[in-house]
Amino acid sequence: MNIEEFLSEDFIWLNEPVKSQLDVFEKVSAKCQDKGFVSEEFLEKIKEREKVFPTGLQLDGYGVAIPHTDPECVNKQFIAVFTPEEDVSFKRMDDSTAEVKVKIIFVLGLNQPHSQLAMLQELMVLLQDKEAVENLRKTTDKKQMIEYLSDLSKQKQR
Repeated sequence: MNIEEFLSEDFIWLNEPVKSQLDVFEKVSAKCQDKGFVSEEFLEKIKEREKVFPTGLQLDGYGVAIPHTDPECVNKQFIAVFTPEEDVSFKRMDDSTAEVKVKIIFVLGLNQPHSQLAMLQELMVLLQDKEAVENLRKTTDKKQMIEYLSDLSKQKQR
């Protein structure tokens, strides 16, 4: 599985001014709904799921989040990439009483159970590379983001 097949410039936000995870979810949901990728329920479902199963990860010196929701809300599969201008707080996956300041967010819009698990595993491998995450965070061009993620994915699969 190659991450590139799920990426589109339409669903990449770089250095985006947002104040909260809700802002992130609203922007991603509105764009994805406008393009027909998700149903009207997507925003509520992703907020609900994040409350019950937080997706913030504290890695080596940086935070990331990989929010996702029920497959029935997704019409066409996608991965949205979001780098906020200022870090955004997410509850931690491993300790829902703690928060992590997130530098990069991957919103998974996948409607095949095997796709979701495979992509989570692939992203976890990519996100273990601190230098790669810093480079993703600094990327200012959407095409470059897609190329970089695709190249990273291919390297890690070798």
